[in-house]
Amino acid sequence: MHSPTSPGEADPSRSDHTIDITGEVCPMTFVRTKLRLERMRPGEVLSVRLRGEEPLRNVPKAARDEGHCILWIIPEGSDHIVTIRRA
Repeated sequence: MHSPTSPGEADPSRSDHTIDITGEVCPMTFVRTKLRLERMRPGEVLSVRLRGEEPLRNVPKAARDEGHCILWIIPEGSDHIVTIRRA
């Protein structure tokens, strides 16, 4: 997914918070992401750097299941940047 979820979305380089979970394995990848999201205000944007197929599947799905909006998923070398708007 390289495009915004709706027209007029902010560009993917803009986020209020960032977290790097490239050294984590599931389920800790989403646990760390969830803890960060819980400390944010509704509407704030979190960029998550992750690595591997399992986190790439699980983190966006779990965030959606919690009611958050996935704005972008952008490959960056061997990592991906998942940008999430807190519900």
